[in-house]
Amino acid sequence: MNSYNYVTDAINLKSYNLSDADKIIVLYSKDKGLMRGVAKGLKKPKSKLGARMDLLAANNLTLIKGKSMDRICQAQSLNQFKNIRTDMNKFVYSSYISEIVTNFGIEDDPSSHEIYDLLYKGLHRINTADNRREILIAVIKFQLKMMLIEGFSLELDSCLCCGNQILAEDMFLSLPMGGVICKDCHKPLNVNLKLNHKIRDFLQAMLQFDFNYESDYDRKATDKVLDVCFNLLNKHIQSHSPKTLKSLKAILSIPA
Repeated sequence: MNSYNYVTDAINLKSYNLSDADKIIVLYSKDKGLMRGVAKGLKKPKSKLGARMDLLAANNLTLIKGKSMDRICQAQSLNQFKNIRTDMNKFVYSSYISEIVTNFGIEDDPSSHEIYDLLYKGLHRINTADNRREILIAVIKFQLKMMLIEGFSLELDSCLCCGNQILAEDMFLSLPMGGVICKDCHKPLNVNLKLNHKIRDFLQAMLQFDFNYESDYDRKATDKVLDVCFNLLNKHIQSHSPKTLKSLKAILSIPA
């Protein structure tokens, strides 16, 4: 088959050495999902690609179709997310959401547009965040929306046992079952993880609202609520992930 050029927007997720001068870049493409491209001569001082191949950078790429792997021949920067590389909190949480995309992404992903846009928005919001609190809100929104795209969202509205809607009352959460259990059904099911209805309401709001919309829930969320929500969602994501999320270790190593 003859080679041809094509163009796509993509975010750099990982890189590997291929030779003394070349690297393989793992990308998430808006059009093609998870993919790999060869960056020829990237390690040379005068490389045309240069910093545009940094991790967590978004580019408009021109690639040449190859037999086994496509070659990246041009890259026009869309967003370098520079603040991510100068702030430890921003870097580790950005690495976390990009690793989720790496673990769940597939080639020719039918959800590639949604996932690319979600990752881009997540990185942009983390990049512009003023503090750890704003970073965590962005990550929680990413977690919830990624779970929805991948088809394993938590049921947060009605009891998984009796089907009754749970309103302004405390409830119980079963991660293995994938949602909430009302106070009348939890004992027979031996579900004992209590979930305050205000935290449930916060999670529902974070799923509904866009990254750039600041609701009352965003403004009123405490650090404790954000940590609880992040950890709950992380456990649920890890239970569905085909690989362990290695970036979590870095998150746990930095001061809260």
